[in-house]
Amino acid sequence: MRTNRAIRTSGGLSLRLDVRATLVVGLILLAALTASVVLIGTGDFPIPAGDVLKTLLGNGNAGQEFIINELRLPRVLVGLLVGASLGLGGALFQAISRNPLGSPDVLGLSQGATAGALTMIVLFSGSATQVTLGALVGGLVTGFAIYLLAWKQGVHGYRLVLVGIGVSAIVTAVNGYLLTRSTLTEAAQAVVWMTGSLSGRDWTQVWPLLWLCAVLVPLVLANGRGLRMMEMGDDVSNALGVRVERVRLLLLVAAVLLTAAATAAAGPVSFVALTAPQLARRLTRSPGPNLVPSLCMGATLLVTADWVSQKVFGADQLPVGVVTGVLGGVYLLWLLVTERRAGRI
Repeated sequence: MRTNRAIRTSGGLSLRLDVRATLVVGLILLAALTASVVLIGTGDFPIPAGDVLKTLLGNGNAGQEFIINELRLPRVLVGLLVGASLGLGGALFQAISRNPLGSPDVLGLSQGATAGALTMIVLFSGSATQVTLGALVGGLVTGFAIYLLAWKQGVHGYRLVLVGIGVSAIVTAVNGYLLTRSTLTEAAQAVVWMTGSLSGRDWTQVWPLLWLCAVLVPLVLANGRGLRMMEMGDDVSNALGVRVERVRLLLLVAAVLLTAAATAAAGPVSFVALTAPQLARRLTRSPGPNLVPSLCMGATLLVTADWVSQKVFGADQLPVGVVTGVLGGVYLLWLLVTERRAGRI
């Protein structure tokens, strides 16, 4: 039995609060903050957690302030923002498609962003900024193509997934062709980017992601009720006053922007968008898209994976995308077995 609490304000507003989901979100946020502090202190020059907190509050020495504020804090913030963006984007895609496999990794958006980045690297020898813009444009173009191809008197779940898988296969072939056109240096740069890494991230990657999340996250949450209604079917949602296609298109655009921006900032970090919403749903045991828990879970997963990669293999020895790929692959196999036993696939 679920425990819900109604909160009413003096202005007449009311809010129903899911106690378990709220507690889970609080614990996930605590885990994310703890992992972030530990990650900031990890590296060739270890810093105790207490000194990390003192420095973040402005009470550290000059050396610690440089290492933390200029070198490590931007990397951790990019990890948190990328993970949150992927977690929220994955929750949106899975809710819209009504399919636990409906994530940017499966639908081809990550591959589309990779194609944009490879185009800038191989064909134009682009700078880091140009590669980032190329990834953003590639993700947006791929998302737009999937939406158009999946449209038939509306966009429905399985059609979206099937079209996305087809587009993903085509774009993956294009990426392979681009790699064959590259020089040895360009291929090495491209492979590192395609793996997904937080190495070398600085404040120039933090601010665009932060502004994008500041705009899109409130917009998505404001349409969360409509998204939850849509899980009952388009006819029921329309009867309840939800403008289904408008809400679906708005949230798809938001999900594509979040995924493309995250991929542009850190490369195609795999499986976070697939895994975070499912883990959040199982922890909260709550119906609906679980947008806020998925966002928090994505951030926690990515910074924890980055800490694991640094702790086990040393700083910059193993890109974070490898860790998330291994863990996500195991989770995907478990999910497929579970869905098959339940008779859903």
